[in-house]
Amino acid sequence: MFFHIRHALRYAYGRAVFLEPTTLRLTPRSDPAQRLLHHELRVTPEPSGRTRVLEADGTEAVVLWFAEVQEQLTLEVDMVVRTLRENPFDWIITHPAALGLPASYPPDEALSLAPCLEGVTPIAHPVREWAAELAAAVDGSASAFLMHLADTIHHDFHHIGRPDGEPMQAVETLRSRSGACRDTAMLYVQACRSLGLAARFVSGYSMHHPEEVSEHELHAWAEVYLPGGGWRGYDPSLGLAVADGHVALAAAPDHHLAAPVSGRYRGTGVNSSMRYAVEVRAAESLEALKTLDRDHPLQMPAPEQWLSGEAAAGTGTQEDPSEN
Repeated sequence: MFFHIRHALRYAYGRAVFLEPTTLRLTPRSDPAQRLLHHELRVTPEPSGRTRVLEADGTEAVVLWFAEVQEQLTLEVDMVVRTLRENPFDWIITHPAALGLPASYPPDEALSLAPCLEGVTPIAHPVREWAAELAAAVDGSASAFLMHLADTIHHDFHHIGRPDGEPMQAVETLRSRSGACRDTAMLYVQACRSLGLAARFVSGYSMHHPEEVSEHELHAWAEVYLPGGGWRGYDPSLGLAVADGHVALAAAPDHHLAAPVSGRYRGTGVNSSMRYAVEVRAAESLEALKTLDRDHPLQMPAPEQWLSGEAAAGTGTQEDPSEN
């Protein structure tokens, strides 16, 4: 599958502010499941400097810094990606102790996977109990559990669109049986970790529309590490194993480290607002993709639809919170 993706973000401030160094995770990774064919990043105003970096979790990022105060910041990305994994189940588990639950890994892999096994937030007892019940329903099979968990969240939870805000605590998502994709992704991650499976949060794009979303937005799902299979994606909001219909930007044990945009600004009592637009087009071949109209401009939301925030104690944060 070939994807053409355009993503634009525009930040506006009540008056000129000083932008701290800003990290952009807007470059789709190249790995066994996808290949980046084209990537163009436009930043307005032009930063004083920029550098490409490889972050601790293997994410390719761009760090920007600015010498002058700014009243706006616009980020525009144009990219073409080829996804390669048609069969999400083309793997075997090579370590017997990972076949059943609770799972365990070879010592050397477990050391490397520690942040994705432990996480920052303790796993609440209700999440542990719920995950154990789901595992018992599939006789403790790790591979069956991963699909059963995704299917259960997809069918038994009310999926909502929530354009901004942190992911809810996993126990709250479980209690309310509802959440946006980033909420259900974190619940999936914690349920896996409670049973010894290394899991992490993923941000990116999907050609599939969840029922609660009428337009393309950033999407979030989970990846689980399987000996012999490596990192494999599972999308609980859609109830499926990830194949060639998703494009991953970043993955990390902590969702903050997978945020497409991370940064802060300084300006006492300054309000800020953000608007964004995402366009995702997919085709079976590059030739078919080229026939699509790629030249019409992205339509930004009207000013009254901007996401807004207010600086506290003279500083503010800016992220792209547009995961549905």
